[in-house]
Amino acid sequence: MPAGTERLCIRPRGVLRGAVLTCVFAGVLATAAATGSLPRQDSTAARAGAERPVARAGADPSTVDSAALSRAAAAAMADGKSGKQAAEEFVSRSGDRWGAVYDKKEYAEFEQALDGAYTGVGLSAGRSGAKGVRVTRVQDGGPAARAGLRAGDRLVAVDGRPVEGLSVSEVVSLLRGDGVPGSSVVLRLERGRAAWAQTLRRARLATDPVTVRRFDDGTVLIRVTAFTKGAGTRVRDAVRAAPAGAGVLLDLRGNAGGLVAEAAVAASAFLDGGLVATYDVKGEERAVYAEGGGDTGRPLVALIDGGTMSAAELLTGALQDRGRAVTVGSRTFGKGSVQMPSALPDGSVAELTVGHYRTPAGHAVDGNGITPDLAAGERAEERARTVLSGLGGGS
Repeated sequence: MPAGTERLCIRPRGVLRGAVLTCVFAGVLATAAATGSLPRQDSTAARAGAERPVARAGADPSTVDSAALSRAAAAAMADGKSGKQAAEEFVSRSGDRWGAVYDKKEYAEFEQALDGAYTGVGLSAGRSGAKGVRVTRVQDGGPAARAGLRAGDRLVAVDGRPVEGLSVSEVVSLLRGDGVPGSSVVLRLERGRAAWAQTLRRARLATDPVTVRRFDDGTVLIRVTAFTKGAGTRVRDAVRAAPAGAGVLLDLRGNAGGLVAEAAVAASAFLDGGLVATYDVKGEERAVYAEGGGDTGRPLVALIDGGTMSAAELLTGALQDRGRAVTVGSRTFGKGSVQMPSALPDGSVAELTVGHYRTPAGHAVDGNGITPDLAAGERAEERARTVLSGLGGGS
């Protein structure tokens, strides 16, 4: 994505270096999505989610001067120091909570994740006990699945390096390696009393952020874990394929964000055009709109929680403010700031906060989150189905 394109990213300052996303995805299966980018300038953005100037406003004093940042990086390089490190220190001092600096490889991974793809072996790793690491998920059709790996297998070593005591992000970085499709990695694994070495070849794999489930009463559950490329269309297609009159549970719990254009397309499944959100960029107020022609009559309940972030909050706010959905769960995370990438002299990229977005009713999301219409904890899905049945969307 070219510099100068606004984004809504969710990697806060202080996240472990190398963990490009707030979830650990590097080199293995992306278990949640990545960012909250504003729309790219393509046909999708033109149809839904396109940014449109609305009015001028005062500049946000909390934003970072990208030109000053670039000068600081250049000065460090002239002194034989790291431009990226100087940029990181500059952003840290600025107080920009969501500002981040990426090297070329990290930024390429970042962009790849937004496209709903990654290069890896197709498994997710998680902590097992105090120091161990285990396989938590294996992606269908990926190298790990074809080799017979299973969730629950213990990971002992990667390319001869023991993983005991390493952080999960360090382990997945080893699994990712150089990120080149076709490159090999040797895993040492254990399952019960069995132990073996397995050589896998990394491949470019697609993530599947949208899953659809139909209940016996006709209710359709659409779970969206990320708004990566194509997710909005998947939501819209699922709504169109649902039985006439059937209610929809839109599950946005744990959705860490994604492309705002995709969230706008998802909104278009339920709205007949109109405002999705407004946001400001360097003092200029703009707006995101849905396409017309959505299903405005089908009963709809949206499930949200503290892991609902960024673009997912934008969609939640639009559906709630416009009276289109009943929201059930707990308060969302509260990430509503806009980032813009700036290229630095050494080739690294800084994502700097340039503004904030608001719901159609004008509510600021950043730092506040969105409060559900009905609070619910562990049994949120059950309560949501009860609410949906009361709306006429299921028995």
